[in-house]
Amino acid sequence: MAGTSHGHTPAAWTGVIIAFIGFCVSGAFMVMASPVGFVAGLVVVVLGGVVGLGMKAAGLGMPKESEASIQARAQAAQAQAH
Repeated sequence: MAGTSHGHTPAAWTGVIIAFIGFCVSGAFMVMASPVGFVAGLVVVVLGGVVGLGMKAAGLGMPKESEASIQARAQAAQAQAH
């Protein structure tokens, strides 16, 4: 798994950081028994996902792998196993 760059993109990092901040805000307001703040934190969590997807659509995420490259990787792994 170390050979892949899964999630190492600006879109992934930004989305996760924003969502983490939202979880922290929600947790703090849950302890303070403030439903409005809790819901605001959940809104920030959703915003993190939206921002991450938007950045991916803008080209800052990982491109999807083509079928040809998937097959080539499978053939190389199979040849290496023999």
